[in-house]
Amino acid sequence: MLIGPPGSGKSTVAAALGGRWQLAVRDTDDDIERAAGKAISDIFVDDGEPAFRELERAAVAVALTEHDGVLALGGGSVLDDATQAVLATYTAGGGVVVFLDVSLAHAAPRVGFNTARPLLLGNPRARWAALMEERRPVYERVATLRVPTDGVTPTEIAEEIERGLSRIRLGRGTETGIEGRA
Repeated sequence: MLIGPPGSGKSTVAAALGGRWQLAVRDTDDDIERAAGKAISDIFVDDGEPAFRELERAAVAVALTEHDGVLALGGGSVLDDATQAVLATYTAGGGVVVFLDVSLAHAAPRVGFNTARPLLLGNPRARWAALMEERRPVYERVATLRVPTDGVTPTEIAEEIERGLSRIRLGRGTETGIEGRA
């Protein structure tokens, strides 16, 4: 399972991992849009953020129970207490949550800070920085692995994740470029 802020590469890295491991890939943002019948930005405008967060909470819970492949979660999903509890149960059962960590300088060109991301409206760089300040402690707490994504390709990130998973299976500590806990 992949978590991280906008621009960290969750969807792209999920696709890379799915291809490497020949597993199905699922993105909870896509699930939300399918369930609502509209884009996330339209959900925010038409229904408000609380309605979106409820859809997001349900999408994560359902995906964790019915999906066996690579899963990418929406950037803010980990802020929900119920989702944090579900993730704790998931990791306690041996599941791995990978925090794709990215700096603002590297997220900006990936995200483009466009209006399709409702939480980045206004001053998008300042909003992204504020979101990351709020979310970083949660990402770090719920993650099994932290993988920096600045300046590396999705394939290189996938390789780092594979090395981290091997270390977890072997019960080893932190390695350069990737941090993990078993």
